[in-house]
Amino acid sequence: MEPVILTTERLFLRPFEAPDAAAVYAACQEPDIPRWTGIPSPYSLQDAELFTGTTSPEAWRTDTSYSFAVLSRADGSLIGSMGLVRLDLLRTPERQAELGYWTAGEHRGKGYTVEAALAVVRWAFDDLGVERMEWLAEAGNEGSRAVARKVGFRMEGTLRAKLVQEGTRRDVWIGSLLPSDLPRAPGPTGVPVPAPDTTPYLPYPD
Repeated sequence: MEPVILTTERLFLRPFEAPDAAAVYAACQEPDIPRWTGIPSPYSLQDAELFTGTTSPEAWRTDTSYSFAVLSRADGSLIGSMGLVRLDLLRTPERQAELGYWTAGEHRGKGYTVEAALAVVRWAFDDLGVERMEWLAEAGNEGSRAVARKVGFRMEGTLRAKLVQEGTRRDVWIGSLLPSDLPRAPGPTGVPVPAPDTTPYLPYPD
C-alpha cells in the first residue's frame, strides 16, 4: 500500500514517520495505553523508534496493518494512533479488517478519536473495499467501547478467554460496522451517494 493521507475538519492523518518517535514515547507513558493495548510495558524510547521508523512503515509495505499518526491541524501535535490491523482477510472474499486506536491522555474527551475513526473507516469502505469492520477490546475498556459506539459499531458480545495478557486469559468485547451502517455523504445534487456494490448480505431474521 502506498502511503495515504486523510484530513478532517480538525485532524491530519498520515503514516508514522521516524521523527514521531519522541511524541509516541511521551504519549505511551500514560498508564492506560499499555494497560489496554498490546504495546510493551514499560514503553521505552527505543520501542517508539522501532515502531515509527521500522515496524509501521514495513507493515504498510507488506499490507499487514495501516497505522496513522493522528495530528492536530492547528499545531501539529500528536493526538494518537488510528489504524487498520489484522489485515489477513482484507483481500479475501471476507473483505474484513479491524480498527485499532489509542489517544494521548491530554487529548481525550474532545471527540478527536471518533473524528479520526470515521475518516479511517470511510476510507476502508470506499477505497479498500472493506465489507465488515471489526472492533475488539479487552472487556472493561469502557473508553474504547464508547468511541466505537459513537462511530456506529454494533456490539456483538463477549469472546470468552480470547486474550492472553501477562499469563492470564481475559475476555474480549467485539463489535462490527458495515458500510450500510454509516450515513452516506451527499453528492453534487445534495442526495446521499449510494454505497458501492458489495457482496450480497442475507442477515438471519431475529
